Amino acid sequence: MVQELDRKISGWRELNQYLKKLNKIEFVVTYACTGRCKHCSEGDHAAYGERIDPQIAADAVRKIAAEYNIKTVMTFGGEPLLYADAVYGIMTAAKELNIPKRQVITNGYFSKNADRLSEVAEQLAECGVNDLLLSVDAFHQETIPLDVVKQFAAEAKKCGIPIRLQPAWLTSATDDNPYNQKTRKILDSFGDMEIPEGEGNIIFPEGNALKYLAEYFADKLPENPYVEDPCDVRCVSFEPNGDVLGGNVYRNDIMEIIKDYAP
Repeated sequence: MVQELDRKISGWRELNQYLKKLNKIEFVVTYACTGRCKHCSEGDHAAYGERIDPQIAADAVRKIAAEYNIKTVMTFGGEPLLYADAVYGIMTAAKELNIPKRQVITNGYFSKNADRLSEVAEQLAECGVNDLLLSVDAFHQETIPLDVVKQFAAEAKKCGIPIRLQPAWLTSATDDNPYNQKTRKILDSFGDMEIPEGEGNIIFPEGNALKYLAEYFADKLPENPYVEDPCDVRCVSFEPNGDVLGGNVYRNDIMEIIKDYAP
Protein backbone atom coordinates (compact mmCIF):
# COMPACT_ATOMS: atom_id res chain seq x y z
CA MET A 1 0.00 0.00 0.00
CA VAL A 2 2.78 2.45 0.97
CA GLN A 3 4.81 1.58 -2.14
CA GLU A 4 1.74 2.10 -4.34
CA LEU A 5 1.13 5.54 -2.78
CA ASP A 6 4.79 6.50 -3.22
CA ARG A 7 4.60 5.45 -6.87
CA LYS A 8 1.48 7.51 -7.45
CA ILE A 9 2.90 10.62 -5.76
CA SER A 10 6.06 10.27 -7.85
CA GLY A 11 3.88 10.03 -10.96
CA TRP A 12 2.04 13.23 -10.08
CA ARG A 13 5.28 15.15 -9.72
CA GLU A 14 6.63 13.83 -12.98
CA LEU A 15 3.40 14.76 -14.79
CA ASN A 16 3.61 18.50 -14.14
CA GLN A 17 5.35 20.39 -11.35
CA TYR A 18 2.71 23.14 -11.39
CA LEU A 19 -0.14 20.78 -10.49
CA LYS A 20 1.45 18.75 -7.70
CA LYS A 21 -1.29 19.72 -5.25
CA LEU A 22 -4.24 19.37 -7.61
CA ASN A 23 -7.26 18.11 -5.63
CA LYS A 24 -10.37 19.58 -7.28
CA ILE A 25 -12.11 19.43 -10.65
CA GLU A 26 -14.86 21.85 -11.60
CA PHE A 27 -17.07 22.24 -14.65
CA VAL A 28 -18.90 25.32 -15.85
CA VAL A 29 -21.62 23.19 -17.42
CA THR A 30 -23.11 26.13 -19.34
CA TYR A 31 -23.29 29.91 -19.20
CA ALA A 32 -26.97 29.79 -20.13
CA CYS A 33 -29.03 30.85 -17.13
CA THR A 34 -32.61 31.33 -15.99
CA GLY A 35 -31.64 34.36 -13.90
CA ARG A 36 -30.64 37.87 -14.90
CA CYS A 37 -28.79 38.79 -11.73
CA LYS A 38 -27.22 42.21 -11.36
CA HIS A 39 -24.43 40.77 -9.19
CA CYS A 40 -23.32 38.19 -11.78
CA SER A 41 -19.61 38.34 -12.60
CA GLU A 42 -20.27 36.89 -16.05
CA GLY A 43 -22.52 39.72 -17.18
CA ASP A 44 -25.63 39.10 -19.26
CA HIS A 45 -26.42 35.46 -20.07
CA ALA A 46 -28.02 34.18 -23.23
CA ALA A 47 -31.25 32.24 -22.81
CA TYR A 48 -29.59 29.25 -24.47
CA GLY A 49 -25.95 28.32 -24.92
CA GLU A 50 -23.41 25.60 -25.36
CA ARG A 51 -22.84 23.01 -22.66
CA ILE A 52 -19.98 20.73 -21.68
CA ASP A 53 -20.10 17.33 -23.37
CA PRO A 54 -21.13 14.76 -20.71
CA GLN A 55 -19.04 11.88 -22.03
CA ILE A 56 -15.86 13.90 -22.50
CA ALA A 57 -16.31 15.52 -19.09
CA ALA A 58 -16.80 12.17 -17.34
CA ASP A 59 -13.79 10.73 -19.15
CA ALA A 60 -11.68 13.69 -17.97
CA VAL A 61 -12.75 13.08 -14.36
CA ARG A 62 -11.69 9.43 -14.61
CA LYS A 63 -8.32 10.22 -16.17
CA ILE A 64 -7.43 13.00 -13.75
CA ALA A 65 -8.53 11.01 -10.71
CA ALA A 66 -6.34 8.11 -11.84
CA GLU A 67 -3.27 10.33 -11.37
CA TYR A 68 -4.26 12.82 -8.66
CA ASN A 69 -5.84 12.65 -5.23
CA ILE A 70 -9.08 14.42 -6.19
CA LYS A 71 -11.26 15.32 -3.22
CA THR A 72 -13.96 17.46 -4.89
CA VAL A 73 -15.84 17.53 -8.18
CA MET A 74 -18.10 20.55 -8.71
CA THR A 75 -20.59 21.56 -11.41
CA PHE A 76 -22.04 25.04 -11.75
CA GLY A 77 -22.90 27.67 -14.37
CA GLY A 78 -24.95 29.61 -15.51
CA GLU A 79 -27.62 27.21 -14.44
CA PRO A 80 -26.14 23.71 -14.73
CA LEU A 81 -29.45 21.86 -14.38
CA LEU A 82 -30.63 23.28 -17.69
CA TYR A 83 -28.36 20.50 -18.99
CA ALA A 84 -28.90 18.01 -16.20
CA ASP A 85 -27.59 15.11 -18.31
CA ALA A 86 -24.12 16.68 -18.21
CA VAL A 87 -24.30 16.95 -14.43
CA TYR A 88 -25.44 13.31 -14.18
CA GLY A 89 -22.54 12.09 -16.32
CA ILE A 90 -19.93 14.01 -14.35
CA MET A 91 -21.29 13.06 -10.94
CA THR A 92 -21.78 9.41 -11.85
CA ALA A 93 -18.08 9.20 -12.71
CA ALA A 94 -17.16 10.95 -9.46
CA LYS A 95 -19.33 8.55 -7.46
CA GLU A 96 -17.82 5.50 -9.16
CA LEU A 97 -14.35 6.81 -8.24
CA ASN A 98 -15.39 7.45 -4.61
CA ILE A 99 -14.42 11.11 -4.84
CA PRO A 100 -15.53 12.40 -1.41
CA LYS A 101 -17.30 15.67 -2.25
CA ARG A 102 -19.66 15.86 -5.24
CA GLN A 103 -21.09 19.37 -5.46
CA VAL A 104 -23.72 21.09 -7.57
CA ILE A 105 -24.36 24.84 -7.38
CA THR A 106 -27.81 25.72 -8.71
CA ASN A 107 -30.34 28.52 -8.48
CA GLY A 108 -33.05 25.82 -8.35
CA TYR A 109 -34.98 27.26 -11.28
CA PHE A 110 -34.51 25.13 -14.39
CA SER A 111 -38.14 24.12 -14.87
CA LYS A 112 -41.61 25.07 -13.61
CA ASN A 113 -42.90 21.53 -14.08
CA ALA A 114 -43.36 19.69 -10.79
CA ASP A 115 -42.65 16.29 -12.33
CA ARG A 116 -39.42 17.58 -13.85
CA LEU A 117 -38.28 19.03 -10.54
CA SER A 118 -38.91 15.67 -8.88
CA GLU A 119 -37.21 13.74 -11.67
CA VAL A 120 -34.04 15.84 -11.56
CA ALA A 121 -33.83 15.57 -7.76
CA GLU A 122 -34.12 11.78 -7.97
CA GLN A 123 -31.41 11.61 -10.64
CA LEU A 124 -29.06 13.84 -8.65
CA ALA A 125 -29.48 11.56 -5.65
CA GLU A 126 -28.90 8.47 -7.78
CA CYS A 127 -25.69 9.81 -9.33
CA GLY A 128 -24.27 10.60 -5.92
CA VAL A 129 -24.53 14.35 -5.40
CA ASN A 130 -23.79 14.90 -1.72
CA ASP A 131 -23.52 18.69 -1.48
CA LEU A 132 -26.25 20.71 -3.20
CA LEU A 133 -25.67 24.45 -2.88
CA LEU A 134 -28.80 26.49 -3.53
CA SER A 135 -28.17 30.08 -4.63
CA VAL A 136 -30.83 32.23 -2.96
CA ASP A 137 -30.50 35.93 -2.15
CA ALA A 138 -31.77 39.38 -3.05
CA PHE A 139 -30.12 39.22 -6.46
CA HIS A 140 -31.35 35.83 -7.63
CA GLN A 141 -34.86 36.48 -6.37
CA GLU A 142 -35.25 39.65 -8.43
CA THR A 143 -35.92 37.40 -11.45
CA ILE A 144 -36.23 33.84 -10.06
CA PRO A 145 -39.50 32.79 -8.37
CA LEU A 146 -38.84 31.61 -4.83
CA ASP A 147 -41.79 29.21 -4.74
CA VAL A 148 -40.31 27.07 -7.53
CA VAL A 149 -36.90 27.11 -5.84
CA LYS A 150 -38.46 25.93 -2.58
CA GLN A 151 -40.35 23.21 -4.42
CA PHE A 152 -37.11 21.88 -5.90
CA ALA A 153 -35.39 22.14 -2.50
CA ALA A 154 -38.19 20.07 -0.95
CA GLU A 155 -37.79 17.41 -3.65
CA ALA A 156 -34.03 17.29 -3.08
CA LYS A 157 -34.52 16.91 0.67
CA LYS A 158 -37.07 14.16 0.08
CA CYS A 159 -34.42 12.28 -1.93
CA GLY A 160 -31.90 12.60 0.89
CA ILE A 161 -29.53 15.01 -0.84
CA PRO A 162 -27.60 17.18 1.65
CA ILE A 163 -28.53 20.76 0.78
CA ARG A 164 -27.31 24.18 1.90
CA LEU A 165 -28.38 27.74 1.16
CA GLN A 166 -25.63 29.66 -0.62
CA PRO A 167 -26.34 33.41 -0.61
CA ALA A 168 -24.31 36.13 -2.31
CA TRP A 169 -23.42 38.94 0.10
CA LEU A 170 -22.70 42.51 -0.94
CA THR A 171 -19.40 43.86 0.51
CA SER A 172 -19.63 41.41 3.47
CA ALA A 173 -22.06 39.07 5.21
CA THR A 174 -22.38 41.53 8.10
CA ASP A 175 -22.92 44.73 6.11
CA ASP A 176 -26.40 46.19 6.59
CA ASN A 177 -27.00 47.43 3.05
CA PRO A 178 -30.50 47.04 1.49
CA TYR A 179 -29.52 44.00 -0.59
CA ASN A 180 -28.18 42.11 2.42
CA GLN A 181 -31.29 43.02 4.41
CA LYS A 182 -33.48 41.48 1.72
CA THR A 183 -31.21 38.42 1.52
CA ARG A 184 -31.62 37.81 5.25
CA LYS A 185 -35.41 37.90 4.90
CA ILE A 186 -35.25 35.39 2.04
CA LEU A 187 -33.03 33.07 4.08
CA ASP A 188 -35.39 33.37 7.05
CA SER A 189 -38.27 32.24 4.82
CA PHE A 190 -36.58 28.81 4.57
CA GLY A 191 -36.74 28.37 8.35
CA ASP A 192 -39.55 25.82 8.33
CA MET A 193 -37.65 23.71 5.78
CA GLU A 194 -34.68 23.30 8.16
CA ILE A 195 -32.10 23.79 5.42
CA PRO A 196 -28.75 24.93 6.82
CA GLU A 197 -27.18 28.15 5.62
CA GLY A 198 -23.71 27.96 4.09
CA GLU A 199 -21.10 30.69 4.20
CA GLY A 200 -22.15 31.95 0.81
CA ASN A 201 -19.81 34.18 -1.12
CA ILE A 202 -18.82 37.83 -1.25
CA ILE A 203 -19.64 39.51 -4.55
CA PHE A 204 -16.63 40.50 -6.63
CA PRO A 205 -17.05 43.52 -8.91
CA GLU A 206 -16.90 42.02 -12.38
CA GLY A 207 -19.47 41.81 -15.18
CA ASN A 208 -22.92 42.90 -14.03
CA ALA A 209 -21.70 43.55 -10.49
CA LEU A 210 -19.32 46.22 -11.73
CA LYS A 211 -22.04 47.64 -13.98
CA TYR A 212 -24.88 47.82 -11.45
CA LEU A 213 -23.25 47.82 -8.01
CA ALA A 214 -20.12 49.94 -8.49
CA GLU A 215 -21.18 52.44 -5.80
CA TYR A 216 -20.76 49.76 -3.13
CA PHE A 217 -17.13 49.19 -4.07
CA ALA A 218 -16.05 52.82 -4.26
CA ASP A 219 -13.99 52.70 -1.06
CA LYS A 220 -12.40 49.29 -1.29
CA LEU A 221 -11.94 46.71 -4.03
CA PRO A 222 -12.02 43.20 -2.53
CA GLU A 223 -9.64 40.49 -3.66
CA ASN A 224 -10.97 38.16 -6.33
CA PRO A 225 -11.56 34.86 -4.48
CA TYR A 226 -11.54 32.85 -7.71
CA VAL A 227 -8.00 33.67 -8.87
CA GLU A 228 -5.52 30.84 -8.42
CA ASP A 229 -1.74 30.89 -8.36
CA PRO A 230 -0.88 29.70 -11.90
CA CYS A 231 2.30 28.11 -10.54
CA ASP A 232 0.41 26.12 -7.89
CA VAL A 233 -2.82 24.91 -9.50
CA ARG A 234 -5.15 23.21 -7.01
CA CYS A 235 -8.28 23.16 -9.21
CA VAL A 236 -8.74 22.24 -12.88
CA SER A 237 -11.66 24.23 -14.31
CA PHE A 238 -13.42 23.30 -17.56
CA GLU A 239 -15.36 25.82 -19.66
CA PRO A 240 -18.52 24.78 -21.56
CA ASN A 241 -16.57 24.96 -24.84
CA GLY A 242 -13.92 22.57 -23.53
CA ASP A 243 -11.26 25.14 -22.67
CA VAL A 244 -9.03 24.09 -19.77
CA LEU A 245 -5.49 25.03 -18.66
CA GLY A 246 -4.77 26.85 -21.90
CA GLY A 247 -5.86 23.87 -24.03
CA ASN A 248 -9.14 22.37 -25.17
CA VAL A 249 -10.37 18.93 -24.14
CA TYR A 250 -12.39 18.57 -27.36
CA ARG A 251 -9.16 18.72 -29.38
CA ASN A 252 -6.60 17.16 -27.05
CA ASP A 253 -6.57 14.53 -24.32
CA ILE A 254 -6.84 16.05 -20.85
CA MET A 255 -3.69 14.34 -19.61
CA GLU A 256 -1.68 15.78 -22.51
CA ILE A 257 -3.06 19.22 -21.64
CA ILE A 258 -2.02 18.75 -18.01
CA LYS A 259 1.40 17.48 -19.01
CA ASP A 260 2.00 20.45 -21.31
CA TYR A 261 0.60 23.14 -19.01
CA ALA A 262 2.92 26.01 -18.15
CA PRO A 263 2.00 29.30 -16.43
